[in-house]
Amino acid sequence: MTNFMTNNSGVVLVVYIIIFAAIMYFLMIRPQKNEQKKHQALMSSLAIGDYVLTTSGFYGTIIDIQDDTVIVEFGNNKNCRIPMQKAAISQVEKAEA
Repeated sequence: MTNFMTNNSGVVLVVYIIIFAAIMYFLMIRPQKNEQKKHQALMSSLAIGDYVLTTSGFYGTIIDIQDDTVIVEFGNNKNCRIPMQKAAISQVEKAEA
């Protein structure tokens, strides 16, 4: 009788671990993957003339795009052009055609 109870509690423990793993997946991992897909789509849609917000809080306009680098012009001073990684862009406002 004792052996049956030990085996039964082991099965219950495995079921609890599986349920916990499923909850963790749906609450943490899946939303993060969806957010990564959105950010990747945002990076692939960048175009020259787009108005962007960087992760450091600066607003600027994209003036050139290379592989993983963009050159962003900040402020009214046309001499302030900084190359940065595409990953440093957090928001994009598309340029009007």
